[in-house]
Amino acid sequence: MKELTPKEFREMVKQKKWDKPTSGIAPGYTQANLVILPKEDAFDFLLFCQRNPKPCPLLEVTDVGDPILKTIASHADIRTDLPKYRIYQNGRFIKEVTDIVDIWRDDFVAFLIGCSFTFENALIKHGISIRHIEEQRNVPMYKTNIPCVPAGRFHGNMVVSMRPMTPKDAIKSVQITSRFPAVHGAPVHIGRPEDIGIYNLDKPDFGDPVTIKEGEVPVFWACGVTPQAVAIESNCKFMITHAPGHMFVSDLKDEFFAIL
Repeated sequence: MKELTPKEFREMVKQKKWDKPTSGIAPGYTQANLVILPKEDAFDFLLFCQRNPKPCPLLEVTDVGDPILKTIASHADIRTDLPKYRIYQNGRFIKEVTDIVDIWRDDFVAFLIGCSFTFENALIKHGISIRHIEEQRNVPMYKTNIPCVPAGRFHGNMVVSMRPMTPKDAIKSVQITSRFPAVHGAPVHIGRPEDIGIYNLDKPDFGDPVTIKEGEVPVFWACGVTPQAVAIESNCKFMITHAPGHMFVSDLKDEFFAIL
C-alpha cells in the first residue's frame, strides 16, 4: 500500500476499506487511543487521566455531543474514522463494530489519548527494530499489577504494550521515547515481566504475541488500552473505545509532541 496522508487514510477507513491495526500507517503522524463516555462520567474520567498521565495522556477532549474533532485533526468524525471500535456495558465487553453512527448520543464526550505508535517512527529512524511491524502483527499488550490512581468511579491497573529489544536498543529507546511524554514517554519497566504481574509473554491480554529473539529483553510502555481494563474493573455503565491497535490517525506530526 502506498504511503497515505492521515486524511486519505481516514477516508479509506470511513469507506470501510481498512479494518486492520494502524501501526506503521502514515509514519510521522501522531496516532491516538479513544474513549467515549456519557457526560455524567466524563469529569471523573478527565480527573482519572490527569492523575494517570503515563497511560492516559490527553490530546483532545470534545464538546458534549459533538463528534467532530477540532484540535488534532481537521473535520474528522470520531464516529467513523477509526477502523474498529469496542462497546462496553456494565463492565462487560459487548461487541466490536466498524462505526458508531447509530450508537452516538447527544450526551457523549470523546477523549483522545496519546498512543505509543507515535514514537515508533522515531525508534525506527534510530535503527531500532519494531517486531510487531516486521511481523505484521498487532502490538502485544498485557494487564499488570501496577495500580492507577483512582478518580471517582474509575479504578484499576495499568495495561502495557511490549516491544522486544537488545539491551543496547532498550537503553537507546529510553532516551528516545523520554522526549514524547504526551504519548506515554519512557518505558515503565524493562526485563523481568513477572515483577509487574505478567507471567506468559506468549499470551497477551490484547493484541498478538511476537517473536522474542535470544539475547533480547521485553520493554514495556504504559498503554492507552488501560481505560478498557479500567472500564471492566470499575463496572462502567457504558463506554466506547477503539479496538486495541486500531487507532485514530491525526493530522499532527510526531515532532509536535517531542521535547527537543
